[in-house]
Amino acid sequence: MTESDFPPHTYRVVSWRQATRGGSKADRMLAEITVAVPPFVADLDYRPGNVLASTLLDAATEIARTDAGAGTRLQSLGRFLIRTESVASSKIEQVEADADDFVRAIAGVRSNASATSMVAATDALTELVERAGATGAISLDDILAAHRILMADDPTDQRYAGQLRTVQNWIGGSDWSPRNAVHVPPPPELVPELIDDLLVYANRGDVDVITQAAVVHAQFESIHPFTDGNGRIGRALINAVFRRRGLTTVTVVPVASAMVADKQGYFDLVNRYRDGRLGDFSERLAESAVIAAQESLRSAEILLTLPEQWAAETSFRRGSAGQKIVAALLDHPILTIDSALKITGHTDAAVYTAMSRLQADGVVHEVTGRKRDKIWAATEVVAELDDLNARIVARVGAAGSR
Repeated sequence: MTESDFPPHTYRVVSWRQATRGGSKADRMLAEITVAVPPFVADLDYRPGNVLASTLLDAATEIARTDAGAGTRLQSLGRFLIRTESVASSKIEQVEADADDFVRAIAGVRSNASATSMVAATDALTELVERAGATGAISLDDILAAHRILMADDPTDQRYAGQLRTVQNWIGGSDWSPRNAVHVPPPPELVPELIDDLLVYANRGDVDVITQAAVVHAQFESIHPFTDGNGRIGRALINAVFRRRGLTTVTVVPVASAMVADKQGYFDLVNRYRDGRLGDFSERLAESAVIAAQESLRSAEILLTLPEQWAAETSFRRGSAGQKIVAALLDHPILTIDSALKITGHTDAAVYTAMSRLQADGVVHEVTGRKRDKIWAATEVVAELDDLNARIVARVGAAGSR
């Protein structure tokens, strides 16, 4: 555990008045609150000690090795890992859905609210990371666009989607006031300046990349610039930093899966950052990234064996609809009749026959239970998404018990 190695937050007392009257008498009578004000970080020159610097370098090397080690199927792995990361990041916010609900939501079929939210998180992460890679920068417009995607269908905060907050928010405590809150972020009038400062730091190229990702994430969480969705956007920024700095090119690192394994530990580390202990969080992020990268590479190796396995499990003639679907299934693990028709160029009848045979052979399973407008998922690909998350969680748990 490191001592203070980074400027701590400062605190100030400000007046408070409920916008909506409610809660206990203590909530209604609250007149003053203590808010946390993060330091400006744009020009800070943090240098980790030798031991931590070695850990950070090892983590960056492992991330780059994963990105380079997926062979010719980087895009397939990239989409797979984005979904893995989004599912885990959503779980931290207690947003969960089973695999088939998630598949239905990905395919655009009406599903439960949690599955829809998880797909929105996937789309938001994709948007933010791909923009960082395409432009070589992380901009406020890109963050607002990702938040707009994330919150577009949220029943409570939809009206605030893509907007910096103009109200005071807080974490924990009462639903009606910041009384007994775990963290009370800075007042809304300070948010634009603090975000601008953070983005200057996020776009630097002269600091360690893992440290940069740790600061960007923890500082963003402290500012808490949105009414909701801060955690998922903040965790997406970790991979946006990796992509901007060229550590990844197509893949993402499912670090949220490691955070899920020890949610309280993750929250505690963010709180320590506010006390000026950056090293603790940087070290944990590095260790988590190594585990996530190694297990992701293992998933890549498993996924790359599947087309040959599927071909062996089926007996389609060359050029048939079934053979074309099997060849494309790793890139398109979720299929509708329309997408299968585009892949094969065959008739509806040929595609339905092929999908029925693939389902009978256990290669795919149907997730709607309908006679028309069916959706199929590649069973082993969906299972590997869960397996990857479970392996990361198990390794993090084992490391924590030592």
